[in-house]
Amino acid sequence: MLVHQCTIKEAVSYSGTGLHTGAQCTLTFRPAPENYGIRFVRSDLGGNPEIPAIVDYVVDVSRGTTLGHGDIKVYTVEHVLAAVAGMQIDNVTIEIDGVEPPVGDGSAMPFVEVLQRAGVEKQEARKDYLIIDRTIQFSNPEKEIDIVALPLDDFRMTVMVDYKNPALGSQHTGMFNLEEFVSEFASSRTFCFLTEVEALHEAGLIKGGSLENAVVIVDREMTRDDLNNIGQKLELSKDIHLNDRGFLNDISLRYKNEPARHKLLDLLGDLVLVGVPLKAQILAARPGHASNVEFARMIRKLYLEKRLVKKYQHERRKGLVFDINAISEILPHRYPFLMVDKIVSLEIDGKIVGIKNVTMNEPYFTGHFPGQPVMPGVMIIEAMAQCGGILMLNTLEKPETKLAYFSTIDKAKFRRPVVPGDQLVMEVEMLSRRRNIIQIRGKAFVDGDLVAEADMMAAVVDKPRTQNKQQTSQ
Repeated sequence: MLVHQCTIKEAVSYSGTGLHTGAQCTLTFRPAPENYGIRFVRSDLGGNPEIPAIVDYVVDVSRGTTLGHGDIKVYTVEHVLAAVAGMQIDNVTIEIDGVEPPVGDGSAMPFVEVLQRAGVEKQEARKDYLIIDRTIQFSNPEKEIDIVALPLDDFRMTVMVDYKNPALGSQHTGMFNLEEFVSEFASSRTFCFLTEVEALHEAGLIKGGSLENAVVIVDREMTRDDLNNIGQKLELSKDIHLNDRGFLNDISLRYKNEPARHKLLDLLGDLVLVGVPLKAQILAARPGHASNVEFARMIRKLYLEKRLVKKYQHERRKGLVFDINAISEILPHRYPFLMVDKIVSLEIDGKIVGIKNVTMNEPYFTGHFPGQPVMPGVMIIEAMAQCGGILMLNTLEKPETKLAYFSTIDKAKFRRPVVPGDQLVMEVEMLSRRRNIIQIRGKAFVDGDLVAEADMMAAVVDKPRTQNKQQTSQ
């Protein structure tokens, strides 16, 4: 796998008709600087608004992957992104003067050929690979969909499809390295069933679809009159017929397992939305855009977790996410009010587990209570809240410049005293976040027994400028 980031050498364009909108548009790939990533730019709109190719910007997956930011959208981006990924390009601006890229022949090859014409240029910065070090699995039992990422110091993909249709049967395919993509997968065309075509046409979609840019599989009994009616309904310029392989007209598959290869192509394009290249083995059964995107979200969370840990935790230790030195970088609290000793588990936007070792040296035991030391309940709440503050890290830009103030504490319960020698294990989960308001739920355990719990809401505010300057100078 390549070590350095790559962009393209020069700008290059491709024009055509969008699959669903039927609108003419031109797509222009432009070189981009290191660490820029992949971004779509709507050049037809004032201000040339950008949409990063990140899973956070996915707004629809019903018939392809659609990115959006506010009212700005770009439809069916998966083939374009697959071409970029297959060419191992990290940084590129994709200008588009419409709402949907050209469909071409229904594969990624037109975009690959354009990028080949532009040429790939190596950059100085190293690629930011996400190394999958634990199994990540998405499953939808109802639709019999499973996608798994396994640890591997390389990148491989295996895809299986089974639509219980005689024309397709059960198919599988595998890509053992990205160098195979251009020759073995890029030219695989999109496919659909005839019933889907009819439904999409009635919904006002596939205005740019034709038998030249899709493989149409017949999935019901058809008479000659049925075929003629469909041809008229779809406004096809020539008669259509059913061939002996179960496809409309004289379409020949480019590969015996072309549908499976195209599903791999789609999955590769959707995985670009993680935001970084992967080192992993991907196994997928019956994938589709909805499942691909959810799987990409899961992997994106892992990437953000690893990025946070890498930023603050300078010494890697088994079973540890953040030690006290990292926590001191993250939280503004200091003695005697730093109430978290270490973080042992972190799931971005999900859950965090922190540890507080309670010793007789805690200053509040002097007066709470003489001869019968008991940790004040408010301190347990504070300790859980500080864990919540660390959980909020990914939701904030420049978290070191922020403070979180309690606005609500609700449903607080204390079930047994916490005394010197106890170890508090605090589990805090994110309930919701809206702009600068965060809601969390905390539970504290000692030896597996629940000792305290509470729901909390915090308002995030900017630190005073003088405090920011003091921290910067330290």
